[in-house]
Amino acid sequence: MSTVREAPQRTRGRLGWLDALRGIAALVVVFEHALEPLLPEARSAVKAVFEPGWYGVMVFFLVSGYIVPASLERRGSVRAFWTSRLFRLYPLFGVCVAGMALLVAMGWDEGDVWWDSRPVSLALGHLTMLQNLLYMPNVVNVLWTLSYEMAFYLLLTAMFVLGVNRGSTTGALGFAAVAVLGAGVLPAGLLSNGSSSRMLTVTLLVTALVAAGLTAVLRGSDAVRRVGAVVCGGTVLVLLAVNQSYPGPWQGLVIMATMFAGTALYRAERGEIPWGRAGWTVLVPLAGIWLGRDEFGVQTATIAAWLTFAAGMALRHRGVPRALAWLGVVSYSIYLLHPLLLESVDHLWPEPQSVPLGTRLVALAGVVAVLLGLSALTWRFVEAPAQRLGRRVASRKDRTDRTEDTDRTDQTDRTEQADLTDRRAGMAPSCPKEPCRPDRG
Repeated sequence: MSTVREAPQRTRGRLGWLDALRGIAALVVVFEHALEPLLPEARSAVKAVFEPGWYGVMVFFLVSGYIVPASLERRGSVRAFWTSRLFRLYPLFGVCVAGMALLVAMGWDEGDVWWDSRPVSLALGHLTMLQNLLYMPNVVNVLWTLSYEMAFYLLLTAMFVLGVNRGSTTGALGFAAVAVLGAGVLPAGLLSNGSSSRMLTVTLLVTALVAAGLTAVLRGSDAVRRVGAVVCGGTVLVLLAVNQSYPGPWQGLVIMATMFAGTALYRAERGEIPWGRAGWTVLVPLAGIWLGRDEFGVQTATIAAWLTFAAGMALRHRGVPRALAWLGVVSYSIYLLHPLLLESVDHLWPEPQSVPLGTRLVALAGVVAVLLGLSALTWRFVEAPAQRLGRRVASRKDRTDRTEDTDRTDQTDRTEQADLTDRRAGMAPSCPKEPCRPDRG
């Protein structure tokens, strides 16, 4: 869920329409989660015909798939990409977790019982943001989507290093096919489900593999980087295949297919692949519709999400109202912080239907107003400073990498020049890195 700078009266260009979509998606997710504590009598009826939460996250995933790979390929630096992602996601993630811890300490919410029996596993799982792929309860309900974002980043990194990052359509269709063929067969929590020691072992192993793989990708030679990419990508694929929890195996695979479909649409829009090839991604929503055949609300939400994204693409060259673009800018804050406010409402009104409907509607409007104000503050004092710092760190690393590359190039040029001079003089070639050994011939 990347952001753009605040726009003038109307925001133009590719990022403006993406912000608008994020803003809409965030508010729809808020509506979904507001149903239970504030409008429980309407919840079943609404979700029977339309799943607002599924719609919102699918729009988010399409947007991520469309824009995130561009941020990696534009710079061509894996290190800069991960620096920007870490500074983008983790600061507000920490605020969200701290807020939930405060609610638990105040007695306004109850933490999952596994925090008492498996604290190390859950803490480490959340630090990697892969907790949902490690069959763990999320400390805040909405954090499950970040596990799929993190999985996507790791797969993008692996594909980029291995030189197959243009295969977005293949990735989308591959995940969709596995979702369809594996529906009802793929296990959930195969690796982590069981004793606390088993979960800890799997969590430590996954963390070690991902850390080692990323370290190899960031710091190794070309061969080592490729090995690291395989380790990262392979680890994620195994987790997606057999160790997911909420919302379920096929849903998680459709989510990954959706993000890669967004990437394929981006490549087609940029002229990198033909629209005919990108058009095959229409099979991704069709797979989601077929797999959700027993849940009409999921089907309509899937259709609506793709139509919304298609409408955004069709109107991408038009201006976006400033208010809508601003909602997109603060959408990450809206998304992560709204559960904390709604948990507070649930504590204050444990029996919402005993409260007059008019009062609850006023409360809903108040929650949205407070949420937008709080999101504005967290954007200004948490997200924006962290992103600026991330850009500075990434730029510094880029300069360091370029300097090292230049030094290596200069050394190579000097060595080649010395070798040429030696050959002309009839001497043995120079050996810059180790003493020359006598000719054995």
